[in-house]
Amino acid sequence: MITPYIEQANFEDTGFSYTLSLISGKHKMVILYCLMEFAPVRFNQLRRYLKHISDKTLSVNLKELEADGLVCRTEYPQVPPKVEYTLTKRGMSLMAVLDQLCTWGENNRR
Repeated sequence: MITPYIEQANFEDTGFSYTLSLISGKHKMVILYCLMEFAPVRFNQLRRYLKHISDKTLSVNLKELEADGLVCRTEYPQVPPKVEYTLTKRGMSLMAVLDQLCTWGENNRR
C-alpha cells in the first residue's frame, strides 16, 4: 500500500529552531550559565568570566538576550553608573535545558 505524502513542517517552525534562535552564537549560552551561577552580575564580571570577548560583542549579546526576555538589566542611578544583569523568569525556565547539557557533557566527557 502506498501511503500518501504528508507535508512536513519547516524546521524554522519547530520549537527546537526557536530555542536555538535564542541561544545561538558563541557566547549566549555561557552568558546565561554565568548569570545562573553568579547572579546578579556586572558587565566587567561577565567580561572577565568570558575572557576573550570584546566589549561590543558582549554588549550586543546582552542586548539580544534582554530583547528576547531572557535577561533583565538593572541600572542604578549613581556615579559611576552601576548596571547588573540577572535572569528573568523566562530565562530561568531555560536553565533546565542548559543544566541537561551540562549533565550530558559530564557523563560523556572522554
